[in-house]
Amino acid sequence: MVAATTDVNVSRGEERKVIFASSLGTVFEWYDFYLYATLAPFFAALFFPPGNDTAALLSAFATYAAGFLVRPFGALVFGRIGDLVGRKYTFLVTILVMGTSTFAVGLLPTYEDIGMVAAILLVALRLLQGLALGGEYGGAATYVAEHAPNHRRGYATSWIQTTATIGFFLSLVVIGGVRLTMEAADFASWGWRLPFLVSVILLIFSVYIRLKLNESPVFQRMKSEGKGSSQPLTDSFLRYPNNKFVLLALLGATAGQGVVWYTGQFYALFFLTITLKLDWYNAYLLIAGSLLLGTPFFVFFGWLSDRIGRLKIIMAGCLVAAATFFPLFGLLTHYVNPRLEAYQQATPIQVAASDCHFHVFPLPGTRFSDCDKARDFLTKSGLSFTSVEAVPGFDVVTTIGTVKIEEPAGDTAAWSDAAYKAALAQTGYPGPADPALVNFPMALGVLFVLILYVTMVYGPIAAYLVELFPTRIRYTSMSLPYHIGNGWFGGMLPLLATALVAATGDIYYGLWYPIVIAVMSLVIGTIFLRENRDVDIHA
Repeated sequence: MVAATTDVNVSRGEERKVIFASSLGTVFEWYDFYLYATLAPFFAALFFPPGNDTAALLSAFATYAAGFLVRPFGALVFGRIGDLVGRKYTFLVTILVMGTSTFAVGLLPTYEDIGMVAAILLVALRLLQGLALGGEYGGAATYVAEHAPNHRRGYATSWIQTTATIGFFLSLVVIGGVRLTMEAADFASWGWRLPFLVSVILLIFSVYIRLKLNESPVFQRMKSEGKGSSQPLTDSFLRYPNNKFVLLALLGATAGQGVVWYTGQFYALFFLTITLKLDWYNAYLLIAGSLLLGTPFFVFFGWLSDRIGRLKIIMAGCLVAAATFFPLFGLLTHYVNPRLEAYQQATPIQVAASDCHFHVFPLPGTRFSDCDKARDFLTKSGLSFTSVEAVPGFDVVTTIGTVKIEEPAGDTAAWSDAAYKAALAQTGYPGPADPALVNFPMALGVLFVLILYVTMVYGPIAAYLVELFPTRIRYTSMSLPYHIGNGWFGGMLPLLATALVAATGDIYYGLWYPIVIAVMSLVIGTIFLRENRDVDIHA
């Protein structure tokens, strides 16, 4: 049954102003947040202990993930304020917190200067960024939705959905521009700070624009009628049926949406640069090109959701992503580094050892066995390997093609990668991807398909979440499942996928994580969630 329509009385001009101002500020916040995501592999050498490249990378990804893990707490804090005080005031505060913490990253000393204190300060600033973003998205999506007419809510909120991708694109452009204007040594020394420092200009402009906005008319009417919630946290999460919808929205929609999103954008970038050894410039070009081609489809699927429904588009995105991630990443290898693909097919690699560990959050005191170091070397070389039972009398026996590297048990000599490098050279290991051999049109096509999946699951999600919850607790209720789905399930993807690859020896094994989560959301969402595009949020 369709609810009676009570569309809010907002002119098209005012609606466009709201969309522009909300989207602009959210672009800035995503730009701030994703500067670190883009530079995470680079930061591994700046802020974490040297000695094990995969461990340092995992530490960098752990810090990257910390900003995502804290986002649900930001959703609780700022969501409550937004439902009590108002949408406009709340996302003014969030943008100030985000902008200030991002600027401060550009002033941080490195591990070489102050040791682990640098890493601690970096984590603290990432936590502040995560808290701010946890409050930003729900406010912007709710604010735009409450200004939009019912029949155009998917289209209006889809502009907010473009902001994350545009912010990511902007971070690539700014970082790439800075790196092109200086030597690599200068960028490593001080140039990396510039993208963080210039964000203060965007902060000032975004705050100025948002100060000119008015409060949401739906929220104003609710407050004037005395129908607001005095305890939005309790009403959202401890009272039925709202708590049921929060849980179903998380498991049946946002978790799958989150992993599809982060696989298509961030894991694809890390796969290009870390696994396939494509240089940063060409990797940035490919990712930026796919983002440019794909971004209009956020708006398209938002528009389409106003006509055929939100849920079926999100579920279709989860389905096709889960079914095709493995072949698509295999095609990336084929088109980006065909010599690595040919070498891997011709050169089987085995690691025979018993003292091997699964490291997700390595710390400065974490012990790395010779097996861990051997697997680290092979993983950072972009190579798959098979783990087999240990050979008696040896700590590690690694076989690369016809070359065998034996490390006797009890050998007190420090582990060295010299024998591994010699074995790779002897067996014809190609090393970094040769840009002359990269099939750029086909690689761009694969990346575009991955981004298209992102737009399917992400374009309609804001409208869908807004429609699940009443005005008095909307900000709080929609923010938490969104940020757990994206911040925890999605944000943990690079970290867990990298750890899974290192542990199993299969460069594609990390894809099992997003596939399993996407299938989970597909099943739960299809069975338990309902379509709600005809809900009148202005009633």
